[in-house]
Formats: sequence, structure tokens, C-alpha cells
Amino acid sequence: MSLASTIRAAAPHTPQSVAQAFNSRSNSIGFLRWLMAFMVIFSHAGPIAGFYGGEDLGVQISKEQSIGGVAVAGFFFFSGFLITRSRMGRATIWRYMWRRVLRIFPAFWAALLFTVGILAPIAYWHTFHNISGYLHPATESPLTYFVNNMWLNLGQRNIAGMGENLPYFILHGARDWNGSAWTLIYEFKAYILVAILGLFGALANRKVGGAFALVLIALNALQWMGAGQVANVNYLLRDPYMLMFMGPFAFGMLFTLYGDKIPMDSRLAWGGLIFGVLSYASGGWNIVGQYGFLYFLMYLAIRLPLQNWEKHGDLSYGIYIYAWPIMAFAAYFHLQDRGWIAYHLTVVVTVHILAYLSWHLIEKPAMSQKNYLPRWMDKLIEHFRPTYEAVARRIVTPALSSTRIATVMEAEEASARTEGESK
Repeated sequence: MSLASTIRAAAPHTPQSVAQAFNSRSNSIGFLRWLMAFMVIFSHAGPIAGFYGGEDLGVQISKEQSIGGVAVAGFFFFSGFLITRSRMGRATIWRYMWRRVLRIFPAFWAALLFTVGILAPIAYWHTFHNISGYLHPATESPLTYFVNNMWLNLGQRNIAGMGENLPYFILHGARDWNGSAWTLIYEFKAYILVAILGLFGALANRKVGGAFALVLIALNALQWMGAGQVANVNYLLRDPYMLMFMGPFAFGMLFTLYGDKIPMDSRLAWGGLIFGVLSYASGGWNIVGQYGFLYFLMYLAIRLPLQNWEKHGDLSYGIYIYAWPIMAFAAYFHLQDRGWIAYHLTVVVTVHILAYLSWHLIEKPAMSQKNYLPRWMDKLIEHFRPTYEAVARRIVTPALSSTRIATVMEAEEASARTEGESK
């Protein structure tokens, strides 16, 4: 072996960056999202079915977050990473938002209709031994359940005054047919945030986008450190959950914007996991600890050999939106009395079936329309296109924008320079 080869072999190994190591066509994000969906199920079995002392799994250790909350942070982290990558493409804001609508709403609407049309009537009949009072109860009409919840801002949690005999009501005084779905509105708000950042070029200039993400992470930390004035920064921040979810989402954005600068090192990954676990148990999870865990999740997404996990479909969203309704439905039949294993096995199998049907019958067909725009929207865009382009040409700086008009302007400027040089 030559001296040069010996030196190269002895030189310390330089880890790849996230951008180098991550393969968009071959990664294990699908498996991790599936796993996190089941973390939510196991966590929620506490209040819904009365396990773990009637509390969410994890709060017995942590004063800040349940295991389900840890999983949701993982969901938002991967969303921030993937959605930012999607927005940095050349699709218009309209097409970007259309794709996000297709991903969230059709399956969610189907879950609402399945709950109010199938699960709740059966549970009502089982409870009252008749169905006559279901359609016209004194409160919480099933006829308003879909409309009151369809835009993600859950305005009606229960149906027909049911649930007084369930562990969830007995332990917590609450009745809810889908207690997981409340996080979806924050997911969609995050989509809107990325859309606006892309529109104003904040994703094309990563210093601007990165600074914005860091501000969100810092505000979330300040909130959990007790800085009461954070809520006065903007009315959107008066909702403490907004920053709680935007923290991991913004961290995922950084992994897209600075993927070529962030090393993907196994030592950092395992150190991040240890740091996250310790902060989960002792305090500081929402401030800093979760970011060590999220780094570890990205490491797993790259290193785990489970790239084909979604070959039969992406089931994680379906699991998430159907798990709570099925768990509540099972509680109406006292399945929890048969034990933890019987309850969870039944729920897991049923939810998998529903998630599989949701993907193949609703989610996948809906996403097949991602390049389609409704005729009315297409006409509206065409009608306002001249006005929009005239305004955009005055305010857009091509070098700092990722919009379609910026691409057109760059091409025009390049063409003008070429013509000028040829004269």
C-alpha cells in the first residue's frame, strides 16, 4: 500500500450530510410514520379504555409530553422536512395548496362520515337498545357532526349525547369521537405557512427561511420557559399549541434548507436519542430535548433497511384518523374488560383494515388528481393571471424567489443578456 493510500485510510471519516445521505425514493420515513401512529394508539388507550391509570402513556414519567405527543412531534418534523422540499419545487402556490387539500380532506371527510354513519349508530343502539332517538337528540345532532368538523376546526366532538358510561367520561368528564383529529388543523396551518414562505421567496434564500424557522423554534422554547409575553407577539401565538407543533415542523424545514450542512453522524444520532430520553424524564423536552430525538428519527429514516414499507400503501394517515373512533367504539362494547392484549389486538387489526381501504379507495385516488385543478379554480386563476403577473413583476426579485414568475423573469433576463452580448 502506498503512503498516500495509508494516509487516506487512517484519515478520520467525514460523515455525509443529510442532503447526501437522504434518498427521496429510498428511505424509511413511511415505516417511522406508521410506527408513530401506533405510539398514538398505545398512548390514547389510557384515557379511552382506562389503561395506565386512565392517563396517556408517558405522563407517568414526563410532566411535559405523552408518548402520543412525542409521536406527533415526529409527524410534524417529517412534514416540515418533506413539505418544504415539495414547496421548493416549481409548482405554483395554487397547485401546491391543491395537493395539500387532496392529502388531508377527502380521507378525513370519509372518517367523519364513517363515524357518524356507522360507528355511532351501532354504539347508540347498543347503549339504548333502539335507534329512534339517534337522529333527533336534544344535543349534538349527528346531522351537524360532519358540517361542524369538516374544516378541521372541531366544533362538535360528540354525537347524540353519548358516552357517559365510557372510561373517558368517567375519568376525565369528556366525550369525544375523534380526540386525535384536533392536531390536523395545525398541520394544515403549517402547510399554509410554507406556501406563504415560498410565495415571498423565503425558501429560495435559505438564510431567510432558516432564520424564520429558528425564530419559531426559539419562540417555542421561550413559551415553555414561561415567557408569558410570547403570546403578545402575534394573535396566532396566543394558542400555545401553535408554537408547540411549529417547533418540530420548523426543525424539519431546517433539514431541507440546510441539508447540505447538517451532518448525518451515528454518534450524534445516538447522543441525540440519549439527550432526548433524559430530557423527557427530567425536564426540558419541549425546549430542547425533542430536537435530539428528531435528529435520531432522521438518522433512522436514512439508515433503516425498510424502504419498501409502503409498497401496499401509506397507511399512517388512515391509522391516525381512524384509531380513536375505533378505540372509542370498542370501549362501548367493554372490550377493554377483556384485557390490554385483546383490546389492542382488535383495535390494531381493525384500524389496519380501515387504513388500507382508506388509502386504496380514497387517499390514492384523490392524490392521483394532484395535477388537476377544478375548472372554476382554473378559470379564476386565468382571469386574474395578468393582474397577478403585473404586480409580481414589480415586487419579485428573481434571485430571491422560488415562484414560477421568478423563473420566467430569470429566463427573460438571461435571454436579454445573451442578445446584448451577441450585438
